Amino acid sequence: MKNEEISLETKKALALSLKKAMRQKNFSKITVKEIIQDCGVNRNTFYYHFDDIYALLRWMLTEEAIAVVKQFDLLVDYEDAVRFVMDYVDENDYIISCAYDSIGRDEMKRFFYSDFIAITSSLINHADEKARKHLEPEFKDFLAHFYTEALAGTLVDWAREKHIKDKEKIILYLKTIIETSLSYFE
Repeated sequence: MKNEEISLETKKALALSLKKAMRQKNFSKITVKEIIQDCGVNRNTFYYHFDDIYALLRWMLTEEAIAVVKQFDLLVDYEDAVRFVMDYVDENDYIISCAYDSIGRDEMKRFFYSDFIAITSSLINHADEKARKHLEPEFKDFLAHFYTEALAGTLVDWAREKHIKDKEKIILYLKTIIETSLSYFE
């Protein structure tokens, strides 16, 4: 097995241990010691891969959800990508709740934001090219940040209050907003 494969397997084992711990206690109460004991590695191994538990959480969320979203043809399947993320949140609500309770809304929003900004920028650039509008880069950047902020905030709010918000309705609303506004460029 190559070093890269071993490294990935170690990260996955650490993430699995973190998930186990998050089922039992608040994120802020989880220690590196209990994670390394659960997966049978030493402290140096943990810190070789991650700066802290927050970095492990970030990697885990990115690896499991956002990395898969990036495999979609987002110019065509962005609705499926949003649905995938919402399904992930449904299936892993204990992770999201535990992290939210410990790191707060703003930090959770940053998790979603940093990964969705490229997706949103891609959609805007594609719409601009298709319409041959040649929007100013500064305006396209503004639009990407605007939509990403709204998308990230919506996902975080839905994750916390999903019992009172209909997932399919939120997806429909997001789709309508994106398609309506991007059709302006066409």
